[in-house]
Amino acid sequence: MTDPIKLLLLSVAILIVGWLSLIIWLAAAQRTDVPWRDAVRLVPDALRLIRRLARDRTIPRFVRLPVWLLVAYLASPIDLVPDFIPVIGYADDMILISLVLRRLIRRAGIERVAEHWPGSPDGLATFQRLLHLPTSKSCPPSECTKRDG
Repeated sequence: MTDPIKLLLLSVAILIVGWLSLIIWLAAAQRTDVPWRDAVRLVPDALRLIRRLARDRTIPRFVRLPVWLLVAYLASPIDLVPDFIPVIGYADDMILISLVLRRLIRRAGIERVAEHWPGSPDGLATFQRLLHLPTSKSCPPSECTKRDG
């Protein structure tokens, strides 16, 4: 074999190993005890929460910026794992969403999340378990939850 072909094969092998390592890491980062059915039910409330947190001017702009970058990534046709691959094609998007959300929520504060949460207190508790967030001691969900669509 010639040197350019060996180099090309080595490059492809490195890319494949790196890609598989990323997928394994992303899958391991998202272990949770919340059933998928409960997680799916939270999607509308989570989207409203994201919108509210991203627009909250009391949260510093650098904390909100990753949310806007995530929206741009999700709208882009370029993807870490192509969506046509069953299960993991969409799983990488879900894992990235949860990582960005977790970062935003941890920096904004759980009290801010409870203040902006549009759903039920049980939904907020499930959301906190799903993202491995601490529960708020000073602001229980039943007292902090606002209801407006």
